[in-house]
Amino acid sequence: MTGDWREDRIGSALRGENPTVLRRLEAAFAVIGDVQFLPGYSVLLVDDPSVQRLSELPKSRRLAFLSVMDALGEAVERACRRLDPAFRRVNLEILGNTDPFLHAHAWPRFDWEPADLVGRPVWLYPRARWSDEEYALGPRHDAVRAAIGEELDRLVS
Repeated sequence: MTGDWREDRIGSALRGENPTVLRRLEAAFAVIGDVQFLPGYSVLLVDDPSVQRLSELPKSRRLAFLSVMDALGEAVERACRRLDPAFRRVNLEILGNTDPFLHAHAWPRFDWEPADLVGRPVWLYPRARWSDEEYALGPRHDAVRAAIGEELDRLVS
C-alpha cells in the first residue's frame, strides 16, 4: 500500500480514500493495521483529526468512542478465534505517544508467539516487525479483514 493517505489517516478516511478502513462507526473509523505480524491487528481512529485525547470529546461522543472500541475488540476476538485455533486474547490500548490524534489499538495475541513476547506488551517486538514487508498489510490478509468486518456488522447493527 502506498499513497498520501498515511499522512492524513483520518482525513483520508473521511474522504473515502483510506484503503485500511473496515467500517465507519459512531465517532470513529475501524481500520485494519498497516502491519500484520499479529494477524487481525486493528485500530480505531476518532473521526475528528483535531481530537488528541479522549478527554477532549464531549461525554456522549467519548462514550460512543469507547463503545465502538469495545465492539472492535470483540470483533477482532471473534474473527481471530474463528480463523486461528491458537488465538489467546485481545489487548486494547489507547496510548497516543506517537500519532497526535485519538486512536485505540486492538492487538490479537496468539499461542504461537515467541515465548519471551507472548505475555509482554506488543511494543516489545523487534522494530523490524513494524517495517518488514513480510508483515505488511496485503491481499493475504483479506480473510481476516473480511471476518472482522462481518463481526463488526453483527455487533453494531
